[in-house]
Amino acid sequence: MDDSTTDDPGESSADADDRENETNADADEETEAETDAEWMEPADKPILEFLQSEDAFEPNQIDDEGIAPARYAAYRCREMTKYGLLTKRMPGVYEVSELGERYLEGALDPSELESET
Repeated sequence: MDDSTTDDPGESSADADDRENETNADADEETEAETDAEWMEPADKPILEFLQSEDAFEPNQIDDEGIAPARYAAYRCREMTKYGLLTKRMPGVYEVSELGERYLEGALDPSELESET
């Protein structure tokens, strides 16, 4: 049996293809829905929310909380710093900026932000 046939004798391969395309479109929409800007990643908002707490400021702490691996968290922190959502205080130490606070409050659309580099 080849890939274009279905187990249902009443279903054509075109129906199966249509169903697969709908599933792929749904997955694409879900991926887009997980971020608020094209440049963002799904982990960005949880990272910002975690860094918003007073005692969190390092990518290693993000790893310890199970949000994202430390190296990836450090990369995302650098990216969010470029867009102004985080402020880098010293190497490896970040703080949520005023823009980041506004984003978390829902008062800022990050898709309107431009990279500083």
